[in-house]
Amino acid sequence: MTDQPQQPHGQQPHQQGYEGYDPYAGQYGTRQQYGGPQQQEWPAAQQPHQHQQPQPHPQQAYQQSYEDPLQQTQQWQGQTWETQLQAPVQTAPTPAPAPMPAPAVQPPARTAPAASTPSAPAAPSAASGESAYGPATLGGNARVTDAQRARLEGRSPIIEPGIQPAALTALLGLLLAGAATVGSYALVVPLVLLQAVTAAGWFRLNGMWPARQGIALAFLGALVADAAVLTAGRSHGPAAILGTLGVWVLLSLVLNLRSHADPDTRMYGLMAGVASAALAIVAGGYLAAVPDAVTVGAAAVAVAIVVRALPLPTVLSVVVALLAGAGAGYAVGGMTDLGGQGAVLGAAAALFACVGHRVASYDYPSRFVHFTAGVALPLTAAAPAVWILGRVLG
Repeated sequence: MTDQPQQPHGQQPHQQGYEGYDPYAGQYGTRQQYGGPQQQEWPAAQQPHQHQQPQPHPQQAYQQSYEDPLQQTQQWQGQTWETQLQAPVQTAPTPAPAPMPAPAVQPPARTAPAASTPSAPAAPSAASGESAYGPATLGGNARVTDAQRARLEGRSPIIEPGIQPAALTALLGLLLAGAATVGSYALVVPLVLLQAVTAAGWFRLNGMWPARQGIALAFLGALVADAAVLTAGRSHGPAAILGTLGVWVLLSLVLNLRSHADPDTRMYGLMAGVASAALAIVAGGYLAAVPDAVTVGAAAVAVAIVVRALPLPTVLSVVVALLAGAGAGYAVGGMTDLGGQGAVLGAAAALFACVGHRVASYDYPSRFVHFTAGVALPLTAAAPAVWILGRVLG
């Protein structure tokens, strides 16, 4: 017998197809449809007598399936609090009769919450637009420079220009030496090139790039100094160079005072601009020096820098470079009126050239620094020694 009383013949069953959850259904048989009415399996001889029920109208069948919440129960995948595990039966959805509209999806039946299991957060994907970087910090992440890494690893943070810039320095020095024997106006051509490379290389060596205004101002000061020396003559050369240098210091000061940068940046720019102008203008000392001194000093610098670029220990390289400069000065001095005193001039020029070479090697400079400051600073630094010793020894 079924749990429901028999309905009179011809009477429509009330809420046919709807029954609650029966925990004892497994003892008497299985359900043919998940959530549908319980159908018991009876032997053939013990089948109860059932009256013939009339088939409901399609619209009534639709309303019954629509009102039955168990028919719309969502299949949940995961662990629940039910004591019996029942395999879900895949049932095809009942098509809605035409011309009735499709029924709205009923909200899923509430089930007990799944067992709490910790879940890892989803990794950010490129499609979601989220960044894969770590969390932000207050202190930031300062970049470690190559020089700082070298110090931490116990290595020297100094990289010397190398043999290629040294070869260019030697070539420019030989041009100066040869042009000095021709005359002052011939000497201006390689000298202007030296002054331009000096101005650009000093700004880049100090990490200021682009600095077109400062480079242009320093180079213009060098041109003015050269013109003043050529106009005043070698005898008044020092006064022309120092006068131009004083004027350009004032111009650099005014230029930086008109800047809208912060005070620290303006002070740094002022120092770099004054130093660049001073070096470019001082290089004009080759015009004020005795021609024989220019020939000996420039040739000594050319030989000393090539020797300094050889792969030798630093101390040994400097000593050998000084000896090579003295030897070159002695050899070239014998062709001039300086004679054997050219060795002294050559050694002094080589010493100042090594200082300029060391300045251009400071703190992991770039390739541009090596081919500008690394080329020009050895010859520029030697200019005062050439002018002073040329006056003394000549």
